[in-house]
Amino acid sequence: MKDVARRAGVSVGTVSNVLNRPEIVSGDRRERVEAAISELGYVRNDAARQLKLGQSRTVGAIVLDSANPFYGQLVGGIEGAAEDSQLMVIAGSTGNREQRERLYLSLFEEQRVRGILLASTGGSAELVAAIRGRGTPVVLVESEPGAHGSSVRVDDIAGGRIAVEHLAGLGRRRIGVVAARQDLRQVADRLRGARAAAEAAGIGFEVIEAEDLSVLAGRTVGEAVVARPRAERPDAVFCVNDLLAVGVLQAFAFRHQVAVPEEIALVGYDDIAFARSTVVPLTSVSQPADLMGRTALALLEEEIASPEAPPRQVSFTPTLVERESTIG
Repeated sequence: MKDVARRAGVSVGTVSNVLNRPEIVSGDRRERVEAAISELGYVRNDAARQLKLGQSRTVGAIVLDSANPFYGQLVGGIEGAAEDSQLMVIAGSTGNREQRERLYLSLFEEQRVRGILLASTGGSAELVAAIRGRGTPVVLVESEPGAHGSSVRVDDIAGGRIAVEHLAGLGRRRIGVVAARQDLRQVADRLRGARAAAEAAGIGFEVIEAEDLSVLAGRTVGEAVVARPRAERPDAVFCVNDLLAVGVLQAFAFRHQVAVPEEIALVGYDDIAFARSTVVPLTSVSQPADLMGRTALALLEEEIASPEAPPRQVSFTPTLVERESTIG
């Protein structure tokens, strides 16, 4: 700013006014300052300015897996709400790793972000509490609600239940549930709901463990199911996310080895955009990802505006979107 002031022949205060309150600066001085800024290539340090004022306009968002389109939709909702509030969003993906989650949490706190929206692995509760205690609000997204902050989530127990109830209602009697990372709250709850529905319906239930929550892992599971004798295969499969379901469907469709849904009905979870355009459109449990992101940012703004107010826990009920993978 001193360089700009020197080039324009004005005071540093005049440069500051041109940057922040140009309407109070005379036309001649404003033009000289703007010309100097252009000639020198000056870019003001807005992060330092915000830090000085104690009014950061940046929000940190941490998600579990950027390869999962669900989290892309979630961040899209956060960004949409942030744009409405003239905020910026910096997003990071942990790859379902606690160490990486802790790294992002520490980095965002060091950057003095306005607040943090966290889809957690579940292993950083103490660090989250410490960050909150030091004055940076943290809203949990799709995670187990904390005692000292707001959260937004979906009732995943209900989601697992409606998936299996749908399959049981179609007359399916042997349900295989494809899952990975059962230490994640979302996966554990979906399994819990699925198992409860199977027990209530008096039908067979098995958990088929996948290596991770990816398409490739789903395909490996699907190939293992295809390799079983037909009498030992499930007649329905519920996958705890759509990526797994897409992989299973690929394995079933390869060389037309398993007819879906005639031989095995298939249900996914998340209702990502790709679910409706697979080779057999996928029945899926839908979460309102965009709305969850927007709600999370609203909760963060509430905490900033009223830090003494009690935290709010918002829970959405998932819905089943029926497509050809179950109803033919």
